[in-house]
Amino acid sequence: MQHIDLIPGLLKIARKAGEAILNIYANEADFGVENKTDDSPLTKADKAANDIICRGLENLPVQYPIISEENKMLPWETRKTWTHCWLVDPLDGTKEFIKRNGDFTVNIALVENGRAVLGIVLVPVHDELCWAVKGEGAFMIKNGHQMPIEAARFKESDPGLAIVCSRSHLTKETEDFIARYNDPNLVSRGSALKFLLLAKGEAHVYPRIAPTMEWDTAAAQIVLEEAGGKVLFFETGEPMVYNRENLRNPAFVAYGNNE
Repeated sequence: MQHIDLIPGLLKIARKAGEAILNIYANEADFGVENKTDDSPLTKADKAANDIICRGLENLPVQYPIISEENKMLPWETRKTWTHCWLVDPLDGTKEFIKRNGDFTVNIALVENGRAVLGIVLVPVHDELCWAVKGEGAFMIKNGHQMPIEAARFKESDPGLAIVCSRSHLTKETEDFIARYNDPNLVSRGSALKFLLLAKGEAHVYPRIAPTMEWDTAAAQIVLEEAGGKVLFFETGEPMVYNRENLRNPAFVAYGNNE
């Protein structure tokens, strides 16, 4: 089975998870917010979406292990033998969900030998779904219509580039990185939406010199790569890889189609 053959089933899974999230989003009094051991928030929506996605993935024609933010983490001794795995963030941007600002996504990625090869990113509030498969291009489905998406071409020296930064994680290192650019235009968004702005050609650079986890980035990375962009480790300039021993991502920079 080709990776692209999985897309119709995965789109249904993502949409079903998105519907469950929106049903809870509509009733602010019933979010059921609790704190995880790392003090990050967890809601009923995270749990409901995770259940739907994990069940859906387990019923696909091919079976791969699942790494999800809301599942128990398996040890590296087990994971290091995997050639394929799913990376899932059932609700990326839980803090944005709680704030009710719409900046949250559903992220599902397939990793093959450390590289993201398939990704789906759903923005439930805007009914916007982006997907990509390695070698097949990147696409957005909105209002029932599917269209290809492309990252913007630019030079690093261009004035007024749109630099995407996190609403919650603007560090001194990030500010120093942004200062290299010529009169940049700062754009603040939450969750994987930052990558989608680059993939759709609406922004140019996204530096993230602050912690993220693998499930935060894998799905959006392949969407951006297939749109003509790239996501590179900040220190080495090498492409981001996944299912590493430490699932916490080091600093990275995402680019549109820069020359």
